[in-house]
Amino acid sequence: MRATLLIARKELASFFDSPMAYLVITAFLGVCSFFTWWFGTDIFIRGQADLSTFFNVANWSLFILIPALAMRTLAEERKSGTIDLLLTRHATPQQVVNGKFLACLALIALTLLCTLPFYATVAALGPVDHGAVACGYLGLLLMSAFYLALGILASSLTTNQVTAFVIALVAMAVFHFGTSVVAANFTGTIGQLFRYLSTGTHFESMARGVIDSRDLVYFLSFSAAALLLAGHRLARPTLRKG
Repeated sequence: MRATLLIARKELASFFDSPMAYLVITAFLGVCSFFTWWFGTDIFIRGQADLSTFFNVANWSLFILIPALAMRTLAEERKSGTIDLLLTRHATPQQVVNGKFLACLALIALTLLCTLPFYATVAALGPVDHGAVACGYLGLLLMSAFYLALGILASSLTTNQVTAFVIALVAMAVFHFGTSVVAANFTGTIGQLFRYLSTGTHFESMARGVIDSRDLVYFLSFSAAALLLAGHRLARPTLRKG
């Protein structure tokens, strides 16, 4: 656990030593502010004191930002050869993967924390369902964790960051769109299975203020599975450099 935390701290510091963290936070806040307050079905047009517009915009914003954040985590280390240095410093492949994941998740959590003024402003405009807001933020964080895990898994498969970005984006699209399309065209067991596999189904449920154990199990188990696969891939010495 100590090695995991040390790697996470080092990775998080590297985000702020480069423009990466500032770009992620600025881009996310800029897009969310524009569509939440000024354009489309913004809060004033809806005339309701809630953050459903923000959660919808944040969902799509993270869909692009997360692969861009995760694509460099392992691909860059493998390309430069520094991954071998990490693995010889008493850190297992799984600890490296988990440390990278925790650093990225901490950055996303910090980014979401920067949107709390949205919540304070809406609360000042009218009565807010505080439980629904808390569930929405939890849903965003859990969905981000799953997407980050997919992004890190994609980064473990290649030394090219652009390729890792594309693989992660495709994998996320399969879970977000593909499963929903299949579920809409099938009934019975198949329809229920693909509806359960859809990240949109679970996120929308939490964004409405509903916490279901099935949603928590889905995000946590699938995130853990993706991270375990990334660790397994990294543990194969013949593949770490190629």
